[in-house]
Amino acid sequence: MHPEKVLSQMGIGQGMKVADFGCGHGYFTIPVAKMVGKDGKVFAVDVLNDALDAVRSHVQINGIMNVDIRRGDLEKICGSHLPEGEVDAVLLHNILFESQKKGEIIKEAKRVLKSGGFLYLVEWLPSVVLFSAPQGWRISQEDAKKLAETEGLIFQKNFDAGEYHYGLAFVKP
Repeated sequence: MHPEKVLSQMGIGQGMKVADFGCGHGYFTIPVAKMVGKDGKVFAVDVLNDALDAVRSHVQINGIMNVDIRRGDLEKICGSHLPEGEVDAVLLHNILFESQKKGEIIKEAKRVLKSGGFLYLVEWLPSVVLFSAPQGWRISQEDAKKLAETEGLIFQKNFDAGEYHYGLAFVKP
């Protein structure tokens, strides 16, 4: 997956506040930070301290000043430690397949979104067999769409997330 190619299909722009839920080592965090510019902000949230340390290192090396790094449990309401209605967009990439509490993660994403804000979901295709991504908890594109719509998010479009992933965009009314 090429983060810049995937991100170019999203409505992320200068001055926006974006939450990167399950940021991992910053694969998307760093490019998003560049997209939102000095007047924007990226909230990099992960449950793993090692991942957050890697993001800290990347932002320091690259001289990026607009990333707020937070340890959070996205499977809990308010687990991101972000205020309600705080962000313009939430990016969920390769996180739902790791959880049996997918609905809670979507609820937390919706909670932190502003009205009119976007949820961008990138997940493994269930049919892809790779050693790095367990298949047991993967979610189909149809089921992911239903899950987000159950939480009141409105489907906007599919986007190209590469050969092994699908991409869905939703808006919070």
